[in-house]
Amino acid sequence: MNAPLRIALAGLGTVGGGVAKILAANGAALGKRAGRALEIVAVLERNEQKKRGFPVSLWIDDPIAFAGTDADVVVELIGGEDGPALTLVEAALKAGRHVVTANKALLARHGAHLAQLAEQHGCALKFEAAVAGGIPIIKSLRENLIGYGVNGVRGILNGTCNYILTQMESTSRSFAEVLKDAQRLGYAEADPTLDIGGGDTAHKLALLAALAFGTAPALDAIPVEGIAHITPVDIAFAREFGFRIKLLGIAKKTPQGIDQRVQPAMVRAGTPLGDVDGAFNAVVADAGPAGPYFFEGRGAGEAPTANAVIADLLDIARGDIGFAFGIPAGELITLPPAPVGSAVSAFYLRFQVLDVPGVLAEIAGKLAEWRVSIESMIQRGRAPSEAVAIVMITHETTHESVARALKTIASSDKVLEPPCMIPMEAG
Repeated sequence: MNAPLRIALAGLGTVGGGVAKILAANGAALGKRAGRALEIVAVLERNEQKKRGFPVSLWIDDPIAFAGTDADVVVELIGGEDGPALTLVEAALKAGRHVVTANKALLARHGAHLAQLAEQHGCALKFEAAVAGGIPIIKSLRENLIGYGVNGVRGILNGTCNYILTQMESTSRSFAEVLKDAQRLGYAEADPTLDIGGGDTAHKLALLAALAFGTAPALDAIPVEGIAHITPVDIAFAREFGFRIKLLGIAKKTPQGIDQRVQPAMVRAGTPLGDVDGAFNAVVADAGPAGPYFFEGRGAGEAPTANAVIADLLDIARGDIGFAFGIPAGELITLPPAPVGSAVSAFYLRFQVLDVPGVLAEIAGKLAEWRVSIESMIQRGRAPSEAVAIVMITHETTHESVARALKTIASSDKVLEPPCMIPMEAG
């Protein structure tokens, strides 16, 4: 057997601890698959005193020194788009160390630069664990779905949001109530902003789009909308129309450019994406004549994410270096973003209005002015001078047309709160 693959493990949190446990429990079997043993030779961790379920021989607390240890590969599981994580990865690559990371924020911001650095020093930069936990979507986009190219990807990329929306649907409780439960159960962080605001999904989408289209990650080009404004009322109406609300990351080629966005969307129940429940993730890849392909699995947690790290380590042990984003970093292109508001879909619209004569005609007239036509509608009246909901599904139109129509409708004294607009997306 060849010389062992020497691993320097930066971070012994949930994922790092999982990696160490897998190697301790299954190292012999993994070594046979890799053609060489896999050994942890150093650990970067602040707390040496914390009890671990595995032995640690060499502790180092300085990222620069850590990158220079006698290791073949550095596994970065610190997190954060700058600071120690960036310092460590840059130093490791410059020292000729392969890098495996689960850090989507780092790669979404600095991915093209780090890929270039890896190539300059003959190193691998692998990140299967950075998107959708244990789902092998990175390897699939980089190596498997390449015959016809990939025209688009869309998916549920944040388990916290999907758990919250699933619970809101099944219990009819408010977003705030379900969020508290998600925090108590460990599905949501104490500060959940990155998850519920859509930022985490945007990081992952930037990487998927780069792999799909051969572009440099373009995080700042992604409009982001979270789920905090979604109400049980909207979820109930969605169900009545045969849809479910999901937070989606969407990237696709259009004649106007690359359409990338993170937003809540109505997805038809009974479709692959529509039926993804709880903390699971799922991705649909449009591979032209060869697709579509649907991937589903656990998107976070110790076991699935650590398993993805191990898969990358085995590739490196076998000598599979490759290009981080599938093509040389110098050939990653910049495609123009599609104009804001150009995305075309049907839309769910909800208006809270006074139940008085003429309000429906006024809304319909304003929509018509912007060439927005109505496919179906639900109106439930109660009593004069009380707020009631008018809910509509439009025919396909542009986001801009609907947004402009809603701006004029919101100015009416019969409309009591800003209208709700949620696009419809294929499942």
